[in-house]
Amino acid sequence: MTTRMFTSPLFLGFDHLEQMIERASKSSSDGYPPYNIEQTGSAGLRISLAVAGFTMDDLQITQEDNQLVIRGRQQDDSEGRVFLHRGIAARQFQRAFVLAEGIEVKGAWLDNGLLHIDLVRPQPEVRVRSIPITKPTPNGRAKMVESKPDE
Repeated sequence: MTTRMFTSPLFLGFDHLEQMIERASKSSSDGYPPYNIEQTGSAGLRISLAVAGFTMDDLQITQEDNQLVIRGRQQDDSEGRVFLHRGIAARQFQRAFVLAEGIEVKGAWLDNGLLHIDLVRPQPEVRVRSIPITKPTPNGRAKMVESKPDE
């Protein structure tokens, strides 16, 4: 029996968190760069990736159909430098997220080594329409009246 962690259809647009985690784990096997996904409102999400050492020129964000793809590639600045230990990752990466239908990218910014990407699911516009009730005509049929949206 599978236990559901979340059932919110807002979470990246998927009905179940498990599906999103499974797809994300298949897209990048080494887990680099690490990321968070947080809910920022009733219709908003934020993906934050830890990209320390990357500049805005080193990063690229594209939306390819229903995939949000983040790529990072740093310039090699190690020429002429001698490292006694090199533990800071300076490698290229590609991280992809599958977005559900209707999810839109609102914006992105880089702050203190974190790349933030805001997503939103636009709420459908509620349209109210009055349906008139008519009297039957002498032959027993109702006269059809075209209804108009309320303004």
